Amino acid sequence: MSSTPPDGDSPPWKVVQAFMNNHIPFNQFLGVKMIDGGDGFVTLEQPYRDEFLGDVSRPALHGGVISTLVDVAGGGAAFTRIDFEAGDRLSTVDLRVDYLRPAGKADLLAEARVVRMGSHVAMVRVVVFSEGVQVAEGVGVYSIRRGS
Repeated sequence: MSSTPPDGDSPPWKVVQAFMNNHIPFNQFLGVKMIDGGDGFVTLEQPYRDEFLGDVSRPALHGGVISTLVDVAGGGAAFTRIDFEAGDRLSTVDLRVDYLRPAGKADLLAEARVVRMGSHVAMVRVVVFSEGVQVAEGVGVYSIRRGS
């Protein structure tokens, strides 16, 4: 499997969308899909699965599912601003998640927006919703390794 997104005349976020949805096995395993995007922002959807419950007595999703979605969305937003053709790459260096209320048996939606894109570090804010209600917010910091 290639680590480079497909080339073409698509807008950069569409290239990122194809890469994230079709070429990252972890995203496919979880069912995470990038459903919208643009320059420096993305929207991801995480379909609900019973296996994601962390507290069956409420029921509430496990916090790890939410933090994973924050990280994937944050990386996706930063990916829309790097140069794949030049070999640029990203990796997570810091992730903070604030859990605001339990997320129940429903799909999650994450909206991520780049706050700062430097030459070596990107900072992204992410908001996570369940059934239209904000359940978490987070900040991801990503190291940028420039290819050329």
